[in-house]
Amino acid sequence: MRKTERMNKIYQSGIIAVIRRPDPEKIMPIAEALLAGGIDTLEITADSERAYEMIEKVKKEFGDKALVGAGTVLDEVTARHALEAGSDFIFAPNYDRVTVEIGNRYGAVTIPGVMTPTEIVSAYTAGADLVKIFPAASLGSSYLKDLQGPLGHIPMIPTGGINLDNVEAYINNGAYAVGAGGSLMNKQLLEAEDFEGLAELARNFAQKVKDARKE
Repeated sequence: MRKTERMNKIYQSGIIAVIRRPDPEKIMPIAEALLAGGIDTLEITADSERAYEMIEKVKKEFGDKALVGAGTVLDEVTARHALEAGSDFIFAPNYDRVTVEIGNRYGAVTIPGVMTPTEIVSAYTAGADLVKIFPAASLGSSYLKDLQGPLGHIPMIPTGGINLDNVEAYINNGAYAVGAGGSLMNKQLLEAEDFEGLAELARNFAQKVKDARKE
C-alpha cells in the first residue's frame, strides 16, 4: 500500500485506536473488535510488552484491511524496530527530526507530536505527513479551530482526552482524524474480555465521526 493510500485510510477511519500496553494474548480479539466496529487504524504503543511482535502479528493477519502502526516512538532506534516489524505509520508524542526522516525513507506515514505553531510548522517542513496535536485536551477543540486559520494546510490529529462527548467537536474544528486511547480502549471491557462491547464502543466512535463530517 502506498503512503497516499495509507493517509487516505487514516482519514476514512477518522480514528486511530491507541492500544497501550495490551495483554499480548488478547491483541487479536482486540483488533478484530475494533475492525468490526469500523476502526481500522490501530496503534500499538512501543512501550508495550512484545510490541513489535504484536504489530507484526496483526499486520500479517489483516494485511491491507487494517493499518497497524507503532506509537510512543520517541527516537530513531524505536522507529527502526517498528519499521522492521512492518509498521504502516509512526505515531509519536514528540517531534524528532531523525525519526521523521527514517519513516519517510521507508515509506511509513510519520505523525510526530507537536503543540505550538512553531513546532507544527517545523515538523511539517521536516517532512511529517501529519502532525499529532498532543495533549489535545489541555487547550480543547477551540485551539484546533484557531490553528486552522494560518495552518489549515497542515493535517492535524488531536490526541489525548478525546472521548465520545468531544470527538465531533474536534472533527468539526478541522481534525484530519483523532487519536483515541483510554476512552475507546475501555479498561473494564478489556478486563472482562467483552470484545462485543468493545466493538460496539468502536462503532459509536466511528458513527460520531461520520455524523460530524455530514454537518
